[in-house]
Amino acid sequence: MQHLLNLLAAIALLVWGTHIVRTGVLRLFGANLRQVLRQSVSNRLYAVLAGIGVTSVVQSSTATCLIVASFVGSGLISTASALAVMLGADMGTSLMAVVFSFDLSWLSPLLIFVGVVMFISQEKSTSGRLGRVLIGLGVITLALQLIVGATKPLTASPAVQTLLKALPNEILLDIIVGAVLAVLSYSSLAIVLLSAALAGSGILPATVGLGLVLGANLGSGILAVITTSQANIATRRLPLGNLLFKITGCMIAIPLLPAAHVLLQEYIGTVHQQVVVFHLVFNTALALLFISFTAPVASLLERFMKAPAAPPSSRPRHLDPLALGTPSLAISCATREALHQADVVETMLRGLLTVIKTNDLALAEQLRKLDDTVDELYSAIKFYLTQISREALSEKEGRRWADIVSFTINMEQIGDIVERLILDVEDKAIRKNRKFSEAGMGEISHLHERLLANLRLGMSVFLDGHVRDARKLLEEKAHFRDLEREYANSHITRLQDHTAQSIETSALHLDMISDLKRINGNICSIAYPILDAAGVLAQTRIRPSQMMGLDGN
Repeated sequence: MQHLLNLLAAIALLVWGTHIVRTGVLRLFGANLRQVLRQSVSNRLYAVLAGIGVTSVVQSSTATCLIVASFVGSGLISTASALAVMLGADMGTSLMAVVFSFDLSWLSPLLIFVGVVMFISQEKSTSGRLGRVLIGLGVITLALQLIVGATKPLTASPAVQTLLKALPNEILLDIIVGAVLAVLSYSSLAIVLLSAALAGSGILPATVGLGLVLGANLGSGILAVITTSQANIATRRLPLGNLLFKITGCMIAIPLLPAAHVLLQEYIGTVHQQVVVFHLVFNTALALLFISFTAPVASLLERFMKAPAAPPSSRPRHLDPLALGTPSLAISCATREALHQADVVETMLRGLLTVIKTNDLALAEQLRKLDDTVDELYSAIKFYLTQISREALSEKEGRRWADIVSFTINMEQIGDIVERLILDVEDKAIRKNRKFSEAGMGEISHLHERLLANLRLGMSVFLDGHVRDARKLLEEKAHFRDLEREYANSHITRLQDHTAQSIETSALHLDMISDLKRINGNICSIAYPILDAAGVLAQTRIRPSQMMGLDGN
């Protein structure tokens, strides 16, 4: 029993080690990995190489599949290019299995020691994140050693030997078992390494080990399909196409397995190496065989998996739960959704002036309902951001996280102000059949036009973070404040001249230009984080001479 527990613990440690490396690399290189994938898909060969490189670092073809699938779902890359990336991703996993098949017993303690020192000393820095990756690599090599050590006593056990002899040498059963283990462990690499270790120790026949390898490859494809089952149709195309490649490859490999076993015995010395090399050869052959079929398969998938026409809904569209495993990608999703929220706010603002000019109660009701959408988007974005580990974010991404929160709060507050303004227009103007004076309407229209221009500028500042635009936006705050004062004084003058329409709408007019100034203040506050980071903000707006006078009083 003790030997069995040791084996189970070593297997768990192997799976955990691959998880540490995968998450650590995604946190360390998340944005760069996305950039590599996006820039390397113009050519099928480059796409394959990109898949090899990224997956060799991430240690998981499933993780790469989820990243690339999210790009396909967002329309950033085509399904055909993504399928080519996945052929390379499976080769990358195979290469890492070859690396870990060597005797790395000396490397494990070195990696763990250096990694722990780096992680503890500078946990939140790039060095600390690199240390986390080194710890994971050390754990993987240590787990492989423990598996070999734990299987030796089990192999010598008469009961285990009798059980192994009783097992049927059925390839389909081996494939099913390998697939199930890969899905349960969330790592085909771990199952391939485990199969090689068990076969090398004699606890499993070599043919069973080869069957488990085929099953592990199939299981990684099934795992990606399961993980993306709740995503949109465009996102689900890539995992399904990748699974079709794997199923076809397994069907071709099954009748060739006996001949492959003979060749491996002839040219490869140990059983452990035979299993690992078979894994590499299988995925390499898969890439060479299907690289020319990525476009036809993509067309077939797009034909039978058509995305339904998007309904006219303003609900969350871009908060992809699959992206949460890659913090940089999740931040991008939240940014897009925040801009979607701003688009809804802009719709409310545009409609406000129409309601004022036309007294359209039906439109007023529709616009007020949009505030519920703004609130819903705010809640959804806020919840999505809380699911992103702050420790996994770089310093730049952490600032972006805070900027998104601030931006969505401002948009939510603007929506509330616009809703209240529409209610005031309904109660104080439309239902009482009152209209603004021609001069008053001209002032409101001018402020409204300037407000929309500032909102568009604010969205640009939020998206691009240009200091020049942020400075311009902040200057608009002072200009808008001056206009509000000028128009308030003009309105008072009209009251003194006993302009009837100005008298009837006086309270509404003054409240409206004041609220428009408040909305502009919320928009202009988008500039503060950018200007503060650039170090161009003054500490106070009060002049030094005035401050000295105040101190004297």
